Amino acid sequence: MAAQNGKDLLIKVDVSGTFETLAGLRATRISFNAEQVDVTTLESTGGWRELLAGAGVKSATLSGSGVFKDGATDERARQIFFDGVTPAFQVIIPDFGTVEGPFQVTSIEYAGAHDGEATYELALASAGALSFTAA
Repeated sequence: MAAQNGKDLLIKVDVSGTFETLAGLRATRISFNAEQVDVTTLESTGGWRELLAGAGVKSATLSGSGVFKDGATDERARQIFFDGVTPAFQVIIPDFGTVEGPFQVTSIEYAGAHDGEATYELALASAGALSFTAA
């Protein structure tokens, strides 16, 4: 795969049935995780650890940071946090595919200096099964 523009990694939120890119993001990140289930015993070949295939909990986390724009998507993200709901999000990974599913907004941080723009940071955690569609 050739090098990609970081600005093409997009986090989108469901706003009234349409996925819209979260406004003002400058940096985005997605991480996939799978817990290990260790089934090693004294009889494991050569003393090597053995893992149980297909077991454990899978999860994904999203994060982003950018400038506060007070747009419809900013308002939506704030409302998701305060309501504690888990709506659908999409993550567009350039030349790889799209991940879609429910996420919970786990934190929103706002900051600003007296001589600069207002910024925010957002963190989300998967809240159910995710789907992947290849590009």
